[in-house]
Amino acid sequence: MHDVVIVGAGPVGLFLACELGLAGCSVMVIERELEGPSPWRAQPLGMRGLSAASIQAFDRRGLLEPLLPVGGGDELPATRMVGHFAGMMVDAANLDEAAFPFRLPSPVPDILMTSLEVIETVLAERAVKLGVEIHRGTAVSGVTQYDESVVVRAGDQEYEARWVVGCDGGRSVVRGLAGFEFVGTEPQLTGYTMHATVAGLDKLRPGFNVTAAGMYIRMRTDSHFSMLDFDGGAFDRSQPLTRDHLQAVLRRVSGTDVTLTDLHLASSFTDRAMQTTTYRRGRVLLAGDAAHIHSPLGGQGLNTGLGDAMNLGWKLAATVQGSAPDGLLDSYTSERHPIGASVLDWTRAQVDVMRPGPQAQAIQGVIRDLLGTRDGTTYIVDKLSGSWIRYDLGGEHPLVGRSAPDFQLEDGTRLRDLMQDGRGVLLDFTGNLKPTWDVRYVAGPAKNDLGLDAVLIRPDGFVAWTGDQETFDEAAGRWFRQVDR
Repeated sequence: MHDVVIVGAGPVGLFLACELGLAGCSVMVIERELEGPSPWRAQPLGMRGLSAASIQAFDRRGLLEPLLPVGGGDELPATRMVGHFAGMMVDAANLDEAAFPFRLPSPVPDILMTSLEVIETVLAERAVKLGVEIHRGTAVSGVTQYDESVVVRAGDQEYEARWVVGCDGGRSVVRGLAGFEFVGTEPQLTGYTMHATVAGLDKLRPGFNVTAAGMYIRMRTDSHFSMLDFDGGAFDRSQPLTRDHLQAVLRRVSGTDVTLTDLHLASSFTDRAMQTTTYRRGRVLLAGDAAHIHSPLGGQGLNTGLGDAMNLGWKLAATVQGSAPDGLLDSYTSERHPIGASVLDWTRAQVDVMRPGPQAQAIQGVIRDLLGTRDGTTYIVDKLSGSWIRYDLGGEHPLVGRSAPDFQLEDGTRLRDLMQDGRGVLLDFTGNLKPTWDVRYVAGPAKNDLGLDAVLIRPDGFVAWTGDQETFDEAAGRWFRQVDR
């Protein structure tokens, strides 16, 4: 019997597998698709942007370097903070750095453009090194819970585990089999992504283009396009994606007479925004798109899912090992569900702003004005980067509940150097504390301690405490087991 079976070998499932493997759990990953190259995972169609929060997660596990572009590679370069709201671009030059008081200088980029193929390759290689079993080409057809275990049926085999996590995407089989309630709002649009050859390409402006009929995106390659058509989601997966249909949509949305001469690949999606009411039912948990779906506007789906995996990994590992304080695993839902709900609202707002008609166009004008200000830009960047995320951990200091700054000690040691084994870290800048908890204790001055004496950082990189010895013991007991030293 495995400790954990994960269904889905996408970035979220593989990241979670790495977290559990790092903690010594026995893990099996079951993936429906066979391994092999796919144009939907490689660039340009598989291009994805990692936010600052996700980049920190990879960095703190020693996984960032393989994602960075190398000379002659296909990866896109790391860039400064930048992005868009409803297709309206954000100028990073307007950013108010003073609005991020806990941000410290760091060698890692704020945004990284890469591909699903690169991410999955890096994570799969690490997972295998950690002893994770990955079974591909098998679809899950049954999930049965018992008091002490869960049995997963995949193909003609049954696998027993103490816990099961569904990371199997927006049409999650695990979610349905385990009886999760999935609620939200129905779509207003059908979106399309296509790899095609277009005649009259000069009539289509590069980048994001909000129009009176929707939006089209011409990517940096001359054959990768996306479109949003406000048809109530009627066309999504309901009819074949023919060249004539896609040409008609592109012409209508762009207001041009361009011609699709060749259609190589195409897929559709909607802005349906749904979320499970809880992320746990008994011994079955969900993460990523299995727990929440929404439009891809702003690239929040992958990053939110990676945040789920980082939050769940150490909590589930501690539960498996019997070292979790009471309620630790339940805090996965209480911390991550509000984040997912906020992301759904963020994407809903963008869709409404782009709706055809004078009302939405009037709102677009207001938002463009706001994006021309420092406060407006800073607000959007805060959301896009993940810097806004703060868990309610009960501390009074404004840093508690936020992702830890990239502290660097006087000897050059960075926080990421201390977190690669997945343990929590206590940074004691004064050397006055006496820890008796299962965390890595590091005493010594920092190059910039932000005026703090000490900081307790959970394994997921979030600050759990800063204060004195008495409050430290109380806070540490919420997240870690006490040990004899």
